[in-house]
Amino acid sequence: MIRFYSPYLKDEFALPEEESGHAIRVLRKKCGDEIEVVDGKGNLYRCVIVGENSKRTKVEILEEMSLPKVWTPSITLAVAPTKNMDRMEWLVEKSVEIGVDRIVPILCDRSERKVIKTERLQKIAISAMKQSLKGVMPEIDELVPLRLFLEEHHEGAKFFGYCDDAIGRIPFVDAYNPGSNAVIVIGPEGDFSPKEVRFAMEKDFKPVTFGKNRLRTETAALYGLQSVHILNDYSERITEH
Repeated sequence: MIRFYSPYLKDEFALPEEESGHAIRVLRKKCGDEIEVVDGKGNLYRCVIVGENSKRTKVEILEEMSLPKVWTPSITLAVAPTKNMDRMEWLVEKSVEIGVDRIVPILCDRSERKVIKTERLQKIAISAMKQSLKGVMPEIDELVPLRLFLEEHHEGAKFFGYCDDAIGRIPFVDAYNPGSNAVIVIGPEGDFSPKEVRFAMEKDFKPVTFGKNRLRTETAALYGLQSVHILNDYSERITEH
């Protein structure tokens, strides 16, 4: 069954305009049809359509179920948007499918892209959440200067991917301790500037590598994210046995 998204379903008992249009105009849903709706807060609702409207489809809730995220630690990806925005959009889609709690576009000294459409990324995230049958919507932040993000208080382990071997770096799979929250920072195509590297290390971010190959920005971010999931899954299985 195709899922829909309504963050205020229990307050409004209706689908937002975009979701309503998809339900009524595209899928030809009618009064009496049952649908599933997630609110992005970890809840799944079985509903029946009681008012057909392509701008505001009214529903009645038949059943409410819990649909929490399936991973334990919190995972934050802070990434400098790529020059080709299609690659950043691909990263958001795949990150949400795999499982992420927060995505933060960051503005760096060497960033080639300095403007993004956050609303577009949020729509992609919603679609990926529904497609991958999740019930929790990750945070998609507005573009923020790297320095401000590094100055935030972050719970858990903090890492930044760095290409230059002038400083000592640790393989990410060795640096990350399973079970802990992870904050992973990935720079632009031109990498972080030396000034940014020094500041990140002052804020206790560890320089890491993602394998032996040089990776694109979006590939490095996805490598780090998937590594956290794999290491945690493996650790849980070892503990169970």
